[in-house]
Amino acid sequence: MKKIIIINGPNLNLLGKREPEIYGSATFEDYFKSLQTQFSHIELSYYQSNVEGELINKIQEVGFTYDGIILNAGAYTHTSIGIGDAIKAIETPVVEVHISNTFGRESFRHQSYISPNAKGVILGFGMQSYELAIQSF
Repeated sequence: MKKIIIINGPNLNLLGKREPEIYGSATFEDYFKSLQTQFSHIELSYYQSNVEGELINKIQEVGFTYDGIILNAGAYTHTSIGIGDAIKAIETPVVEVHISNTFGRESFRHQSYISPNAKGVILGFGMQSYELAIQSF
């Protein structure tokens, strides 16, 4: 059975409450349960942290044993050289995911330190972006 982890970064614990016009009204925990049902043939796990170093630790922890990492690093996407370097250092492929179309937002969101080291990037399809990422493995 494939092992895939979804890692979410800062403020994504507020999905369902935070800017629903951009991110929708569903919590990630509820959506994750539906993903587990839909992809019952895959061992899906989930991790979220608002702390950059904790995200790097989790990437390093699973980066040699899992079949895939789906990473929505939130705002750290645009600022964290450390997360980009962690992805470069591991063997597990990473798909970068964003709920919103970051290119349709503020210009600082157009830069990603994750994309150059990712297997691919999926953005702008709402929560379905995670489903598309799972299908890519």
